[in-house]
Amino acid sequence: MRLRQWMSRSQGTFLSVASAVMLISNAGPLPAEVVLPHILSDHGVLQREAPIHIWGWASSNEKIQVEFHAQKRGVTANQYGEWGLWLAPESAGGPFTLSVKGQSGTPIVYSDMLVGDVWFASGQSNMEMPLKGFGADTLVKDGDKEIAGATKPQIRLLLVGHKTASFPQQDFNGTWTQCTPETAKDFSAVAYFFGREIQQKEHVPIGLIDSTWGGTPVEAWASLDALAADASLTPAFASWAKFSDGQTRLTSIAAEEKREDAAAEAAHQPKPKHPWHPFPESWEPAQLYNGMIAPATPYTIKGAIWYQGETNSPPERAPLYSKLFSTMIHDWRERWNQGAFPFLYVQISSFNSPGENWGLLRDQQRRTLSVANTAMAVSLDYGLADNVHPPNKQIVGGRLALAAEALAYNKPVEYSGPAYRTMTVEGSKARLYFDHAGTGLSAKGGKLVGFEIAGKDHNYVPAEAVVEGQSVLVSTDAVAEPVSVRYAWQGFTSANLYNSAGLPTSTFTTEPSY
Repeated sequence: MRLRQWMSRSQGTFLSVASAVMLISNAGPLPAEVVLPHILSDHGVLQREAPIHIWGWASSNEKIQVEFHAQKRGVTANQYGEWGLWLAPESAGGPFTLSVKGQSGTPIVYSDMLVGDVWFASGQSNMEMPLKGFGADTLVKDGDKEIAGATKPQIRLLLVGHKTASFPQQDFNGTWTQCTPETAKDFSAVAYFFGREIQQKEHVPIGLIDSTWGGTPVEAWASLDALAADASLTPAFASWAKFSDGQTRLTSIAAEEKREDAAAEAAHQPKPKHPWHPFPESWEPAQLYNGMIAPATPYTIKGAIWYQGETNSPPERAPLYSKLFSTMIHDWRERWNQGAFPFLYVQISSFNSPGENWGLLRDQQRRTLSVANTAMAVSLDYGLADNVHPPNKQIVGGRLALAAEALAYNKPVEYSGPAYRTMTVEGSKARLYFDHAGTGLSAKGGKLVGFEIAGKDHNYVPAEAVVEGQSVLVSTDAVAEPVSVRYAWQGFTSANLYNSAGLPTSTFTTEPSY
């Protein structure tokens, strides 16, 4: 995704005195009247069958009255004007009206609010990619048709604007909208397809929160508290330091690139290709958590969906991904204070990316399944060799929805492709066993491909592989004493092992750690 597209939703952090005052007000409003966070608005969805949190700001020690559906509660603001209360859980339904009033000023009345399930969607550009796509060369499959059919009264959308911040914010600028072709076209395609499928299956209102920013690393989405609590995460700060040092000449580099473009245009030549320059603060640890996650944490949700990892794929970054990602998941769960809510994520797709280690990154994502109540949707089979943004977001949303049906809604559905469990050695051959194999494994499209095998030297070479029931036998004449096997390790791969539910196998290595 191009930088100028991201910047249209972005706010910088190089502050004048006036903008510094605005930042302070974002951190904690200082209202003369009662103020609610933007996440409470017309057309919103409140989480069903869970205590409902209503909060905001007012004058110091002001008495606040809240009414919703048949409930009525009161609370007094503290000395800083902060207040909050909890309403009793409600069943799915609506539309309802939320009324909040203080001792003075005009009451706040929000209408057309539903009670249902709220899902929080986050990550980088493959989650951010809207139904309308990123441009003519990066479109969603059947995008125009999907947009035209996006009138969904039981689905509500909240699009969070890009924002970086040096400390946790209390509010952001997104508000709820009804799901229509006009609002859906700019909304995450993966989140929309996920929500549409859940709504069709569960028959309850669905609220989707899209808090995404393309080309960003996972460490930007976790809090500083969480990152600083583990010394093993120090390399993430070293990566930021290296990146930060490289921004010193950014203005001069951009000016030089502009001159090169102008010269090429004057000579009627194609413009030269330039390196991509991300918005600097979006790479800084915790900046996106502070600006785009923290304001949502007081709001009760059903669970989270996540699609990110490409930015962490360089060889120096990839080995730390599982640790960083696990830290972020635990961090979010602690901040939301809802226990181990379902966290469903997409394994990055298949893509030709020389100089990066997508195989290792995908395996790191697989290893994150050790975190309780998580599930991973594999998208290897729908990747494109030359496009990092595969168009088939329907299949991704559908596989996330399968995981939600199993983990969040307790339905007896198969939601995972074959998951590597263990390996045994039979002479010069290695036999692999899998969970989620169903009634048997199969090679889609013919001969099984994508396996490599290594001996004690850990030098991997291509191997022959055959399905035998619920296991796979791997071998090659070049390795007499196999020690380890890996699968779908290349950036772009045609690996084709599936289970009886038609779901693909994840990239994996049998090595205990990598």
